[in-house]
Amino acid sequence: MFIDIHVHTIKRPGYPRLGDKMSYATPPQLIAGYDEIGVEAACLLPEMAPECATSLMNPEDVLDICAEYPGRFIPFCNIDPRFLSNSPYAPLGDMAKYYRDLGCKGVGEVTANLRILDPLVQNLFKGVEESGLPLTFHLSPYVGHDYGLVDDAGLPGLELSLQRFPNLKFFGHSQTFWAEIGPIKSREERFGYPKGPIEEEGAIVRLMRKYPNLYGDLSAGSGFNAVSRDRKFGIQFMTEFQDRLMFGTDICQPTMPTLRPLANYLKELRASGEISETVFQKIARENAIRLLKL
Repeated sequence: MFIDIHVHTIKRPGYPRLGDKMSYATPPQLIAGYDEIGVEAACLLPEMAPECATSLMNPEDVLDICAEYPGRFIPFCNIDPRFLSNSPYAPLGDMAKYYRDLGCKGVGEVTANLRILDPLVQNLFKGVEESGLPLTFHLSPYVGHDYGLVDDAGLPGLELSLQRFPNLKFFGHSQTFWAEIGPIKSREERFGYPKGPIEEEGAIVRLMRKYPNLYGDLSAGSGFNAVSRDRKFGIQFMTEFQDRLMFGTDICQPTMPTLRPLANYLKELRASGEISETVFQKIARENAIRLLKL
């Protein structure tokens, strides 16, 4: 029923993540959870940036896991903008093509805590665009805030990147990204999960209308919050952008708090007729199949 566009795993439990004191879920733990809600397959996103990773998972590990559990996982590689030579001239496109040819279907999750317009990041975008792979990125409100590429309110840096790299499919994700579905009312809203009605369209709606290379990764609490905080607005948003939104979980621990909320919400909206079967299927799985050429 579902394809998960965004999840993390580790071969065996390692050093715990600092926020929740738990290691990533293992592949068998993920599969058990997925079987409960009907997830056919999931994209494994390696974590390699020093700002984010505690237990490192490299693309080779991901490829091994995908081979061990055929049909259940889809490999992504991850390329930090500082790789190879910490230079805006590093041949990151060659690295993306290398992993593409090994079977990786995308790049990410990019979590380096650099400004999105930093030459190192722009060089990464250029290289991934050359490879033809999509790129999943995490946005952050400022440098020094844990992890994630940094942009200002209104996302001017993302807009310029969308203009510069029109053939790169950007998969947007995180609290700072999804908070922009509506207007930003306070600095604090960029850090978390804004509540209440969306009285006017935010930067995400404007950018998705203007730039066909921007896509929405609905994983984690941030994606679910964006489409559920204002039910009517969220339904309109999912219907308008039904070809560019993707189901995801972003499971990061064995307790899996992000496993069910979005899946249950989409099923509820389908059952009530608030979204059509066509919209449901596109978001649940068909967009991932088309975009990743599965």
